[in-house]
Amino acid sequence: MIPVTDQISLDDDEIEETFIRASGPGGQNVNKVASAVQLRFDAAASASLPPAVKERLRRVAGRKMTEAGVVVITAGRFRTQERNRADAVERLVAMIAQASHAPPPRRPTRPTRASKERRLEAKKRRGTVKSLRTTQFD
Repeated sequence: MIPVTDQISLDDDEIEETFIRASGPGGQNVNKVASAVQLRFDAAASASLPPAVKERLRRVAGRKMTEAGVVVITAGRFRTQERNRADAVERLVAMIAQASHAPPPRRPTRPTRASKERRLEAKKRRGTVKSLRTTQFD
């Protein structure tokens, strides 16, 4: 079990990891060893996530989530599989933790009387400027 928040924890079976060859520096080692990790998490089919969190995760993940609702994270910053694996899981947990926080509800507000008066005064001034322009050239 991977803890995300107090209420949410992911089962290890929900995460699928494949190891691929990393790009970038590393000399001959980078051509021989599959040290990068591609982590796949099927958020759409996950029983661990509430529906509201799944919806927010779609927005938070952006291009990292496929049309089918699978989050794909590729981690290849480090030279070892273990560190890349931990990095990928950490990034997934951070993403889900961010999606678990509901935004505060919007309270509709009305413009103040002073702001309405300022807006109308500005419109009058602008109208006066435009009317002065037209009368000059007739």
